[in-house]
Amino acid sequence: MALTHEPTAPYHSAQDALRLLETVAGRPAGVTDAELARETGLGTQRLTSLLRMLRREGYVEQAGDGAYVAGAALGRLGSAHGREQALGEKLQQSLDRLRDSVGAAIYMSRYIDGEVQVTRHAESPAAPAVHEWVDFRSSAHASAVGKSLLGQLDLNGRRDHLARHKMARLTSRTITSEKVLLSRLDAHPPTVPVLDLQEYAVGTVCAAVPITAGSSVGCLALSLPVEHAHRLRQAAERLNRGAAPVLLSLAI
Repeated sequence: MALTHEPTAPYHSAQDALRLLETVAGRPAGVTDAELARETGLGTQRLTSLLRMLRREGYVEQAGDGAYVAGAALGRLGSAHGREQALGEKLQQSLDRLRDSVGAAIYMSRYIDGEVQVTRHAESPAAPAVHEWVDFRSSAHASAVGKSLLGQLDLNGRRDHLARHKMARLTSRTITSEKVLLSRLDAHPPTVPVLDLQEYAVGTVCAAVPITAGSSVGCLALSLPVEHAHRLRQAAERLNRGAAPVLLSLAI
């Protein structure tokens, strides 16, 4: 199965952040922002934005003299002992922070062995999760999660999935024509969030953005009650901008 997805802005941000972390980790005594700019080639605005994100996530800390050193979160992830648990906790913290920032339930999903899998999510009373009334594995044609993941596969991969999962009509808005769905997936720009406007469930709208590049397929998604549909596009943009810390946790 070949992949069609392209690196997105969060991916590039994560890659630049990794370069910064490698530089900081290689200078135990600390490194200034001027030295970081010189060694990484990053512009001032980009460097400032990435350092702010890395400090917020606990990957770097700023010493009293202004130099940057490795933070506690980077130390935990760099240790073989408890790495898996530390990674899980860091991912969940990032999802929780996204939930509160976006004001919506957040989902991290992957396409594994030909199936849609929601691997983590973050919800709260103020940001309730969508009711999974139909298994997400059987409803990729209708959900933002599923369409984002299918959109990252090539044509044969998409057809293989749809051949194994009937395109059932879940609401009056559900696309049930394979030809129509494939056409829309093919025309959808990879950098634009995929939307679900009550296609999976009446009363819920969703958006999803890809979070992977390379050999794996994944996405971040959000859901909102339909009465908050007016916030969907803005929330999707914030989700896309906030995806870099999640990718970074997966890459370290």
